[in-house]
Amino acid sequence: MATAGLYRRSLPSPPAIDFSSAEGKKIFSEALQKGTVEGFFRLISYFQTQSEPAYCGLASLSVVLNALSIDPGRKWKGPWRWFNESMLDCCEPLEVVKAKGISFGKVVCLAHCTGAKVEAFRTNQTTIDDFRNFVMKCSSSENCHMISSYDRGVFKQTGSGHFSPIGGYNAERDMALILDVARFKYPPHWVPLKLLWEAMDSIDQSTGKRRGFMLISRPHREPGLLYTLYIKQCCKDESWVNIAKYLKEDVPRLVSSQHVDSVEKIISVVFKSLPSNFNTFIRWVAEIRITENAKENLSAEEKSRLNLKQVVLKEVHETELFKHIKKFLSSVGYEDSMTFAAAKACCQGAEILSGCSSIEFCCREVKCVNGAVEVEGTLVTGVVVRDGSEQNVDLLVPSTHIDCEYGPEATYPAGNDLFTVLLLALPPQTWSGIKDQALLNEMKQLISMAFLPTMLQEEVLHLRRQLQLLKRCQENKEEEDLAAPAY
Repeated sequence: MATAGLYRRSLPSPPAIDFSSAEGKKIFSEALQKGTVEGFFRLISYFQTQSEPAYCGLASLSVVLNALSIDPGRKWKGPWRWFNESMLDCCEPLEVVKAKGISFGKVVCLAHCTGAKVEAFRTNQTTIDDFRNFVMKCSSSENCHMISSYDRGVFKQTGSGHFSPIGGYNAERDMALILDVARFKYPPHWVPLKLLWEAMDSIDQSTGKRRGFMLISRPHREPGLLYTLYIKQCCKDESWVNIAKYLKEDVPRLVSSQHVDSVEKIISVVFKSLPSNFNTFIRWVAEIRITENAKENLSAEEKSRLNLKQVVLKEVHETELFKHIKKFLSSVGYEDSMTFAAAKACCQGAEILSGCSSIEFCCREVKCVNGAVEVEGTLVTGVVVRDGSEQNVDLLVPSTHIDCEYGPEATYPAGNDLFTVLLLALPPQTWSGIKDQALLNEMKQLISMAFLPTMLQEEVLHLRRQLQLLKRCQENKEEEDLAAPAY
């Protein structure tokens, strides 16, 4: 009986030359001698086949991010932090990508969201000579990789728009090596660079814009250590839209229209108008471990991260803005329950550890044990329940101590410091509508980056970058604005 479906395609040659053919090996050997396949070895070490027919953009990005050893900052499966296609959903829902594919601008948006350094160009924004120089640059380095968006039809291949990393360059023959992520269809192959340019210099019918290429390298700074916007869901999610509108439009209007005569009054009008789901928008980054794995001592990496988180937390608590916010929240009876916060964090961690975002989790028997880890901090243990089954998880919580009348008091990441860092991350012009000049000057000083310690500056810049990307995404400007977010 015949088996339905397709098994691979024959690579049209010319114009392409199969990487594993005698000629393909010769071209590679020539490039190796000239030092223009240095990036190949990193890429091939982390190479993967796209898991869905329309996931070429997501697979290409996963390969490049893993090859650059960029830490996603969240777990993929089990205890492992690793980029996978399923984690790249902050700019376009995975269901949409699976059905329709993804545009050049959306892949660039995703690359920015991961914290990578990204330079992106459509063909009408550069020249073939510049492109050749960029190919040479990335092919000669392990620290920069290129993803190309092109039309397969130019190479006489079946299909149309496609993404794949560029794995090398032979200068004498002016040929580029395409590491095709659709390995079920075509093997890696060499193509004339001039023809690759022509394939990129085509119109994507879904956007009406030309295709192009992007250079991706490690960021100057790692993504947020302690605070992050919750970008697991697409930025066009309704709850995100409401919160973005609040931050972008409502906050400036509130501080300019309300009679504000003190910093506490500013905090009051902002806090009391927060959307109901605001607590899902910004979160502190927790270290989650399955309890069975936690029997081992903390690794040097875990100790280092926990220590750094504690430094950032202490820096937040020492800001004047935090003191104002803490005073206001105390005056309205707001209190953070460590047990409640830990339960939420444990459930979020269990969701990440399971690799499933569509299942409801609940936590019970949450316990906090001060000083239970090898460095200063708190160990939270919880039992996560899902579909009748249970999983013990541990949460490593950074903590600092402040001096009180009755002695040192442990403090943890909580609503008051989350609110503090978010206000610090809002664009400075947010407060420009304050009518009292003296109060405006005081607010400017409270939020000034110049008065923040270095690590806290980096946390705030990370959040500011995320807010800029969110704004770009919700205004549907991913295709127009490919540049890195301005701070």
